Amino acid sequence: MTTTLARQAPERSIGRKIARALGVLLILAGLSMLAYIAWQYYGTNIVSKQKQNEVKEQIAKDWGKGIDSGAIGLLRVPRFGDTYEKPIVKGFDDGALARGVGWDPKSATPGQIGNFAIAGHRVTHGEVFSKFPKLKKGDLVYVETRTDVFTYKLRNSGTSITVDFTVGWPLQRVPAPNAAGQRPTKAVITLLTCSELFHTRNRNVVIGDLVDTVSKADSPAS
Repeated sequence: MTTTLARQAPERSIGRKIARALGVLLILAGLSMLAYIAWQYYGTNIVSKQKQNEVKEQIAKDWGKGIDSGAIGLLRVPRFGDTYEKPIVKGFDDGALARGVGWDPKSATPGQIGNFAIAGHRVTHGEVFSKFPKLKKGDLVYVETRTDVFTYKLRNSGTSITVDFTVGWPLQRVPAPNAAGQRPTKAVITLLTCSELFHTRNRNVVIGDLVDTVSKADSPAS
C-alpha cells in the first residue's frame, strides 16, 4: 500500500505540472491572438493613415512644382464626408492598399475612355472604404489629377452588386457581366471593396459614368 501511494504522488505531481504548462500555453496563445487582432484592426489603421498623409503631402509638393506625382491623384466622395480625401496609388497589392485607394494599372486612367478601376479596404490598413455601403445611386465621385478634376455619377448603390472575388467582369474594359472583349465607348469608374467587415470571398461593386471634366488650367481657382 505504501509503495502504491508513493508511486501515485509523483504521477499526480507530474500531471499537475503538465496541466499548468498547458494552461500557460493556452493563455499565451489567447494573448497572441488578441494582440494580432488589435494590430490588424487598430495598429494597421494608424500606420496606413500616416502613410496616406505622406502620399498626399508628396502629391501637393509635386503638383506645386508642376510635375506628376507617383500617385494617380486624389479621390473625394461627398457621401463619405465633407473632409474625405484619399490618395489613389498604383496597384491592388497589400502595399498599395495600405497607402490609399488602389488603382488597377491594367485599367483606364482617370477620364480616359474605358474602365478606371479602383479598390480599397473596408476595415484595417486605413479602411478607406469603411462607409462603402452608404453609397447611393446618383452620388457624385470626384477624381483630381494634376491637370483635371473628373466627376463621375454612380449607377448603383454600395450594396446592390455583390460578386465573388474570382469574378473578373468588374475589371473588364467594359464592366458588365456579358461584355468581355467589348470595346469601350465611354469613360467609367468602378469601385470595389469587401462586402463584409470580416474575412469574405465577396466583393461589393459600384460603377459610375463620367459626367464632367474640368481643366484646372481653366479653373478660376487655379
